[in-house]
Amino acid sequence: MKIIEWLKLPEIRCIDDLDDPAATLLHAEIIRRKPFLRNIYIDFYRLLQRAVSDPGNKVLVELGSGGGFIKEVISNAITSDVLELPNIDEAFSASDMPFEQASVDAFFMIDVLHHITDPRAFFSEALRCLKRSGKIVMIEPANTVWSRFIYKNFHHELFDTQAQWELQEQGPVSHGNGAMPWIIFSRDREIFESDFPALKIVKMYNHTPLRYLLSGGVTLRQLAPSICYPVVKFIEFILSPLAPWLGMFQTIELEKVG
Repeated sequence: MKIIEWLKLPEIRCIDDLDDPAATLLHAEIIRRKPFLRNIYIDFYRLLQRAVSDPGNKVLVELGSGGGFIKEVISNAITSDVLELPNIDEAFSASDMPFEQASVDAFFMIDVLHHITDPRAFFSEALRCLKRSGKIVMIEPANTVWSRFIYKNFHHELFDTQAQWELQEQGPVSHGNGAMPWIIFSRDREIFESDFPALKIVKMYNHTPLRYLLSGGVTLRQLAPSICYPVVKFIEFILSPLAPWLGMFQTIELEKVG
């Protein structure tokens, strides 16, 4: 663990409270100045964009925008967060959203679901807000042999595959369980489908086994030269048949039906 401490970005060592908006703003600066990490966000935003047909004419809402920059890729996206931040359009809880019934075409989320204290309340609220055939498109931690090793040994967040859906209330950012998406959509899939029959799981797949790790995320130094990004991305493509065992992230696409 001494190696991890050495790899930490100096400014990250000074963060005492992840729930302080200043921490999120610092993360935004780090994302923008680390080319490897910035490119990952761009690829993730494009992945979200491709999940919606004719996105330029849709009402698109990103939940938990945090330090991201989705508008640079999807210019008409409405940005939001539970924290009051100067770089977002609106601040609200994902369980109590300020949208009219059946008014939203898609909700986009990157590493957000596993921070929501009451996922059932969120799914119910999202159903209220979504138009028919509207979508929830999420990129979340995957539960694979490789990801479990990384998340359990080198990540500050909990990764508990035995937990229940509800999270113990702490801070809006500091609490979380990285295994929550797998718990809801894989371990307890029958429960989810029974409780929310109007939210159909249309797509789930694992990906990105190397890029985020090599980027160092928002806490560690970048572990590979920026010029290597296309090469690492190509290696991930070659490894894609092994994604069920190696993927660190999972894309989950839900659609409102009925």
